[in-house]
Amino acid sequence: MLTTNALIFSAGVYQALYEEMASEPDNPFTGASSALIGLIGTLAIGLMSMTGPFVMTWIKLYRPQAVVAVAGVIFGVAYILASVSRTLWQFALTQGVLVGISVSMAYIPATTTAPTWFHERRSLAMGIIIAGSAVGGMIWPSVLTALINHLGFRNALRISGSICAIAIILVSPAVQWEPSFHAQQIQAERNTLIQRATHRTLPFLQPPLINWRLTRTRKFLAKATGCMLQSAAYSTPLIYYAAFGRSLGYSATTAANFITISNAANAVSRIVLGHAADQYGRINLLFATTFVSAVSVAAFWVPSTVVGATLAGKALFIVFTVLYGSFASAYIALFPASLMELFGTKDFTSVNGALYLVRGVGALLGTPLTGLLIPQSSALMSPAVYERAALTVMALLFPASACILWVRLEMTAGKDWRWKV
Repeated sequence: MLTTNALIFSAGVYQALYEEMASEPDNPFTGASSALIGLIGTLAIGLMSMTGPFVMTWIKLYRPQAVVAVAGVIFGVAYILASVSRTLWQFALTQGVLVGISVSMAYIPATTTAPTWFHERRSLAMGIIIAGSAVGGMIWPSVLTALINHLGFRNALRISGSICAIAIILVSPAVQWEPSFHAQQIQAERNTLIQRATHRTLPFLQPPLINWRLTRTRKFLAKATGCMLQSAAYSTPLIYYAAFGRSLGYSATTAANFITISNAANAVSRIVLGHAADQYGRINLLFATTFVSAVSVAAFWVPSTVVGATLAGKALFIVFTVLYGSFASAYIALFPASLMELFGTKDFTSVNGALYLVRGVGALLGTPLTGLLIPQSSALMSPAVYERAALTVMALLFPASACILWVRLEMTAGKDWRWKV
């Protein structure tokens, strides 16, 4: 998490740099719009989830440790190829597509195998694990900014990619199924995948089996809709933190610190909220954190785009950065922790893969379309041009909160009322 996810969620550093390069001649980004440049980070974030069903198949057919080790190799190759790219589409293919797939091959195994080891403190465990991406998000923006300033962005890509690739390969042996879960659940699904593949296609190209009856339930539909809406909104502020900071008048180095501030709040909150979820209910906390993240956009980011590059505008954005970092990212930790109690152990892996696909679709649609609302010519100069993007994020997060509330109501429908869900 500290390497793969953290580097993806530090994409705002490159977003701001590439947008600045877009106004300069003779470089890969000359004349490119903010939305096109944003597609690099969005592809990585979207494919990190969209490829989930296939990665789920691979960690059933083969050892999760092997899949993660291969992810490290692809990750390093992707960043080195990005460092020699000469056109925008090459950056989208390497720093976007290849990086997204490799991160999925590390992230999905980690977040899928980890919950099988825990029960009562599952949310706390997942909070600690996924906090790694937030801790990395505190480190990488400053490191990347320093590397870019002193060695150039191409060397920054090479160095950061190589460090992370080695780290991923070294820690890959730790990612494995809980033995009894593997014996009872995974082995049976593996055999089914192999048998089904003999009639259709190769085993590793098979998506995991899905309980289609379950997907037609209101509980699944509510969860899937909420996943897509939250994912469509979630990445936009992360990618534009640094660029928006530049529009408020901050230097490139200071603007990159907004990513660090967000991730610092994120690291603490994921652990604290994970513990709270075990105590007060995972769905309850999922609803509360998503709703507060929507309120933070409405109460602080939207006003900061209106007030502009003033002391008040800067203060509003700082508060937004802390609140959004603390609460919006809690969804990522609580999402896998809640699936076992929502759908049961038997359907956990297939539902997990299907919902990660839904989240990926949301990310691929949400942030690029929102980016079209930001005029490239003034993206680093005027906070006002981000107003429509902020309103869009707000308009997605409030319905996402309502969907989680819907899930909670479905879980207790026809049963005695209980507050802890």
